[in-house]
Amino acid sequence: MDRVSAFDEPLKKLLGGATAKVMAEHLDLHTVGDLLHHYPRRYEERGRLTALTDLPLDEHVTVVAQVADARVMAFNNGRGKRLEVTLTDGHGRLQLVFFGHGVHKPHKELLPGRRAMFAGKVSVFNRKMQLAHPTYQLLDAEFTDEAGATEAVDAFAGKLLPIYPACKQLDSWRIAKAVDAVLPSAQEAVDPLPPALREGRGFTALPEALLKIHRPQTKADVAAARDRLKWDEAFVLQVALARRRYADTQLPAVARRPVPGGLLDAFDAKLPFTLTDGQLKVTKEIFDDLAAEHPMHRLLQGEVGSGKTMVALRAMLTTVDAGGQAAMLAPTEVLAQQHHRSITEMMGELAEGGMLGGSERGTKVVLLTGSMGMAARRQALLDLVTGEAGIVIGTHALIEDKVKFHELGLVVVDEQHRFGVEQRDALRSKAHSQGERRSPHLLVMTATPIPRTVAMTVFGDLETSVLDQLPAGRSPIASHVVPAKDKPHFLSRAWDRVREEVENGHQAYVVCPRIGDDEDEAAKKKGKKDAAEEADKRPPLAVLDIAEQLAKGPLSGLRVEVLHGRMHPDDKDGVMRRFAAGQADVLVATTVIEVGVNVPNATAMVIMDADRFGVSQLHQLRGRVGRGSAPGLCLLVSEAHEASPSRARLSAVASTLDGFELSRIDLEERREGDVLGQAQSGVRSSLRVLSVIDDEEVIAAAREEAVTVVAADPDLEHLPELRLVLDALLDKEREEYLDKG
Repeated sequence: MDRVSAFDEPLKKLLGGATAKVMAEHLDLHTVGDLLHHYPRRYEERGRLTALTDLPLDEHVTVVAQVADARVMAFNNGRGKRLEVTLTDGHGRLQLVFFGHGVHKPHKELLPGRRAMFAGKVSVFNRKMQLAHPTYQLLDAEFTDEAGATEAVDAFAGKLLPIYPACKQLDSWRIAKAVDAVLPSAQEAVDPLPPALREGRGFTALPEALLKIHRPQTKADVAAARDRLKWDEAFVLQVALARRRYADTQLPAVARRPVPGGLLDAFDAKLPFTLTDGQLKVTKEIFDDLAAEHPMHRLLQGEVGSGKTMVALRAMLTTVDAGGQAAMLAPTEVLAQQHHRSITEMMGELAEGGMLGGSERGTKVVLLTGSMGMAARRQALLDLVTGEAGIVIGTHALIEDKVKFHELGLVVVDEQHRFGVEQRDALRSKAHSQGERRSPHLLVMTATPIPRTVAMTVFGDLETSVLDQLPAGRSPIASHVVPAKDKPHFLSRAWDRVREEVENGHQAYVVCPRIGDDEDEAAKKKGKKDAAEEADKRPPLAVLDIAEQLAKGPLSGLRVEVLHGRMHPDDKDGVMRRFAAGQADVLVATTVIEVGVNVPNATAMVIMDADRFGVSQLHQLRGRVGRGSAPGLCLLVSEAHEASPSRARLSAVASTLDGFELSRIDLEERREGDVLGQAQSGVRSSLRVLSVIDDEEVIAAAREEAVTVVAADPDLEHLPELRLVLDALLDKEREEYLDKG
């Protein structure tokens, strides 16, 4: 059999159509290779019970436990029956409940003293943790007369019982049985690690590692297998990224060096402040890249308000000085307009090149968005193609085919995580419109602090600069959780604080998760099943509702305005202009204000339903206040229970302003999900045992090894196994994603 084809074999050939269909639809497993790389989440020891006290709510779990008690209860005047079973691990207890016809079999089998594996979704009823209608497999040998139960014991002959990531439709033990069917194919595994690397680090052979992770005899087996498989994942990914970086160094680009006495010098002479040491350091890194004859690919990550826009603007001015054009791409029209406004204000007459009163050393700064009027749009397009405009700021409208540049030299992408790689690539390709294959330099900016390991994986094709020093004059932000349900008077006090800030001449934001107009109705029309599950949850608070309540109630008499994504762009811009000019006191908005909105006079922010936002998002939102000389205040309003994970998350946000610390919490909370990010690549992550939280050393070492391998053999001609695995793991879609960088 061909060495790759064993792994490419469709699961339905080995497991039958029904099982294969469930695996494909619910677990995204399609081939033998997919299933062999679907590793156990953890292992239970035969005879040892699962700790029942710290099971995660609303998650599908598999536990090994002992029946303490079982009783049938009548309800509905005796017309209905339910079986209540209490499980124990010797410390904690867990309730099982079965209804109707589902009562009979478990009533006969789940007798006190019996042990079994149980799988189901953890919920709370009457303040007790419970599993409703769980599936189970008896584990006591003396009770396994029935064929199905005997299979369960046979499948777990070892001391360690593997518990697989499962779903409602397919229990862990059924997945284990399916793995048994494909495990012989592990012998066909193609080993991606170069022999010298494998031997030098003393790794287990790959077929053996696969066998040990699925059917370990000891905990040492699990550790050895995981060490080996982590390295495979880290190394293959880092090789892909190293090849991307190497290919970038082979591309030609026009070097853009500062010109003495040019636009940059004139701009610097106007600055009313000095740049921070951090800004000077990252500027040097960027200018060194711009001076090279291959394209810069750099990620600039900086805390909210650290002055990234100033750094990017100086890079754009340098590019214009050196005969090129610079394009800045923003994720929303509000942000594009804001950038255009602040950049033209900072540049003054230098942004009015060719216009009456403009500086002769100046250039034209144009805005290009999808909603512009035809005349303004036509003029902007003309300014770009003739080279009259040195700087253009826009949304994805910049990518349209009809947009042509005279000589695009630098692309700045703001908030990369909101902008797909395909769009980024389309803009870069515009530099080739003159027929010369010269790539523009690329600077990606993000205000979301990214842990080093994530930067090495998600943004591994970019060199990284970190701006972690806030400019002088930025004020501290005090953050507090407001428990609206437990202590309603705290919420009243929050509105008093907003009023006090306004009375002191300042302004405030109120952020809500939802808009709340008729278009939201579509979201409400869910299936009945969804509706039943959501019955105990109220819909998120909405901008339009809250704005009305505040204007009539606690903030009556203040000038309250609303801002959200579905407003007409001119209306949005009008609201932002009025707020920036101090003509509105309170802005009730969605997360449309999350990035880039800069109103130094806004000192207070109240975030409603704060538990419905992610950690990084809350940190971003909070960064909109305290941008001037007055201290900032951020109030996180929540109805979540004090002991809930969401309240713990809010407390973490309130307790630190360190974005890197919060990004680590955010990552742990999301359980890394898809580390490569659905938004990034459009395909699922290949990382299964590698943890970008815990495995920094592995990732860093794999990166070093990958750089060495690629430098010696960029096309991997002498490493055909590595090339094969790379092609299989980074499927065509992923390869394209990495190629687009």
